[in-house]
Amino acid sequence: MIYPPIKDLLKKSEDKYTLAVMVAKRARQLVAGDKKLVDVDSDNPVVVAINEINGGKITFERTKVGIK
Repeated sequence: MIYPPIKDLLKKSEDKYTLAVMVAKRARQLVAGDKKLVDVDSDNPVVVAINEINGGKITFERTKVGIK
């Protein structure tokens, strides 16, 4: 079973696509050497990113300017 549940994670973003981008971007930052913002047992950057998002440590801001 996935922890935290997808339902809980979707409350932190607008939709599943935004959530996927948030997790991927944060995981890349962790691989590049950024510090963990939460204490988890896993060294997997995706797991750490998911737990950071669930803990409210990572958020997103939708820009109003689109592609021109």
